[in-house]
Amino acid sequence: MNLTLVFLGLFLSVIAGGLIVSYFNATNKSHVIKLALSFSGGFLLAIIFQHLLPDLYHEGAEKIGIWILLGFLVQLVLEYFSGGIEHGHVHVHKGQAFPLILFLALSVHSIIEGIPLGNQYAGIISEHQHANGSLFWGIIFHQIPVSIALMTLLISTKLSTIYSWLVLLAFAAMTPIGVLFGFYISPSQIGLDVPIILAVVVGMFLHISTTIIFETSENHKFNFIKLISILLGCSLAIIMY
Repeated sequence: MNLTLVFLGLFLSVIAGGLIVSYFNATNKSHVIKLALSFSGGFLLAIIFQHLLPDLYHEGAEKIGIWILLGFLVQLVLEYFSGGIEHGHVHVHKGQAFPLILFLALSVHSIIEGIPLGNQYAGIISEHQHANGSLFWGIIFHQIPVSIALMTLLISTKLSTIYSWLVLLAFAAMTPIGVLFGFYISPSQIGLDVPIILAVVVGMFLHISTTIIFETSENHKFNFIKLISILLGCSLAIIMY
């Protein structure tokens, strides 16, 4: 896929989330959005086990499992500041001030996940032909529920509609910034083994996907429709690649 199309896809996925909230009156609490979250969680989980983990161990970086664990823990720490918005969860209080710390934590997360995608398109990470696409689509399916949750939060703050959209547009630029960083700067230039950044992102995705799957159940009760949604997400990831 052309790098320009990658930037466009990443940007538009965030805009799509904002439009869903603004023009279809949907929020991160709606039943449909919870099913979409389950679908994205299943998709992320499938690409992790089907493509990203095998690619990482194929690269043979030393102690790669430690870096995956580190990514899991990094995401855990980021969630203390973001309130779990990365997996579509947010506490809304009408009229609250703009949550700057949350936005910064979410931006850091988005930049980090864009870096290995940029490495791949720069040819820094040698991989199977399908892996570029699997990471790209994993980010896309992840960004949509995140942007829905973020826009849900923004419209509940003291910000005007215009400023809420400007904040969302700023967030939409974060993952492309990470892609640009990864495209022009190799991990080896900053003293890291090449697959390490991807391993950290895989750990973050692992945390997000499992949290999405568990949190979208009301009182942790079995939900057949939710199970179907997860299985559809997993199946799509397998069929696509």
